[in-house]
Amino acid sequence: MKELHQYTQFLEGKVNTFSFPNEPKNLYDPLRYFMTIGGKRMRPILTLMSANLFDVSKEEAYSAAMSIELFHNFSLIHDDIMDMAPVRRGKETVHEKWNSTIAILSGDVLLVKAYEQLAYYSDERLSELFTLFNTTAKEVCEGQQLDMDFEQQHTVEISEYIEMIRLKTSVLLGCALEFGAILGRQDDSVKKALYNYGVELGIAFQIQDDLLDLYGNPETFGKQIGGDVLSHKKTLLWLEAEKLDSSVIEKVKSESDPQRKVELARELFTQCGAKAKTEEEITLHYTKAINSLNSLNLTSEKSTPLFQLASFLLNRAN
Repeated sequence: MKELHQYTQFLEGKVNTFSFPNEPKNLYDPLRYFMTIGGKRMRPILTLMSANLFDVSKEEAYSAAMSIELFHNFSLIHDDIMDMAPVRRGKETVHEKWNSTIAILSGDVLLVKAYEQLAYYSDERLSELFTLFNTTAKEVCEGQQLDMDFEQQHTVEISEYIEMIRLKTSVLLGCALEFGAILGRQDDSVKKALYNYGVELGIAFQIQDDLLDLYGNPETFGKQIGGDVLSHKKTLLWLEAEKLDSSVIEKVKSESDPQRKVELARELFTQCGAKAKTEEEITLHYTKAINSLNSLNLTSEKSTPLFQLASFLLNRAN
């Protein structure tokens, strides 16, 4: 995607020169480190793409896009602490490289920096941007709490899982896209359509991630294959298998050899129909996303990058 490459280059240049104070070093060095260790920058790219639909330049949309990226990275730093994750994007997590206390405080500052970026807009759009940002930030925290709660629950309904990933992952994509419509001073129907496109695409993307965790190609997926199964994580794939045939889950749980456990899950989840049901759910939310985008009746020139992005995200190599 030519447009995606252009937006990525623009954002990387901005991120690499984003200014943090020099002191205290243990507060700001972790942020300089974390912000430059990679990442797809997909969320801020969505803001730039959305703004472009309404002839808002990358330069004008940059601060709103950067607020999304800063918030996202803030949430990742804190999530890594809660998950005790040693690695992020192939590099040491902040709490591993420094310590958890430093990581918490540095993450807090990143959230403040996100608000600073929004304050760039001093006109009538500011209130709407702040309101949406605050709602989204609260919902992301709610989603993270639900995800942690599910680890302790014996049973989780499929509808509960979908709601969790909507909050934890998808609402930020919706926010990123609606930001572009707000900057372009669009009416509520346009804002809602773009928001819904982002939310539905985010749900489809996360469910696909669940699927690829077990069925993906380890050379292209970028993560350990079968990690969710080894930790008995209640992904949609796991919940579908449990609903269709609970004995499948018991068989997978009882297997002690890690490699065989992953192979068994792959085999049994396919046989019981959980893989097919999960693929149906991906298609359902992808279709809803495309329908929301179609409802805008945009010119092909304007809308093509967003259609291409949806296709790109949902057709990752497996």
